[in-house]
Amino acid sequence: MTSTFPSAQVGAHPLGYSSHLLSTDTQTSALKLIRGRPDLVNIATVSVLPLVFTSGWASGVNAYAVVLLLGIFGATGLSDEVPAALERPDVLIAAGVLFLCEAVADKIPYVDSVWDSVHTVIRPIAGAVVGALLAGQNGSLPDLAAGAVGGSTALMSHLVKAGTRMAVNTSPEPFSNIALSTAEDLGVAGIMSFALFHPLAAAVIAGTLLLIGIVILVVLWRKIRRFRRRRAQRREEKRLAAGVPRPPE
Repeated sequence: MTSTFPSAQVGAHPLGYSSHLLSTDTQTSALKLIRGRPDLVNIATVSVLPLVFTSGWASGVNAYAVVLLLGIFGATGLSDEVPAALERPDVLIAAGVLFLCEAVADKIPYVDSVWDSVHTVIRPIAGAVVGALLAGQNGSLPDLAAGAVGGSTALMSHLVKAGTRMAVNTSPEPFSNIALSTAEDLGVAGIMSFALFHPLAAAVIAGTLLLIGIVILVVLWRKIRRFRRRRAQRREEKRLAAGVPRPPE
């Protein structure tokens, strides 16, 4: 007696059945079962981690630019990696307005440091939220892990940026602030655009820039401390030479 049931094709489907034998709903349910098993790795989340890391680094520099760029890439169809929440018109408008505000404030000496102080909380939160959205999950462990990666990376890059700006503000001329801010904006735009198509390579670049930024920050602050110490010593020598008594502490 010939069987009326088509034979299964092993290897053509994650469950071992030919995909044309299963309806779309059945395939979706089967994939959910596989993803729900704790002993299987969520390949989609693992592959998005480089993009999460890069977006976290960029959010620590300019969070509004990251949201705006991702939203534009998603809304125009240039990338399918962008969550729908970032493509909403209200999100794009708010990100665009805040990006323009930061573009101005970030180039004014001392105003940029005040702006950075206010964003010490905002940028890490933005990096965590963007990272969680990019992970494509809601409430799962990979989602929390992606948020932790994005938020912590954003916090580190923010601290590097804020510390570097405080060091640069010791210079009396404003051109260094303008040049540094412009370089940061262009860097965020370029690396985030590159990350959407080459996430792993972009993550390597972002990690390298983060390490370089930390080294530069440490070197700058050591030089500033030495400069201030020498200036205090010269003032003390001039005071002693003039016979002026030391003021009481």
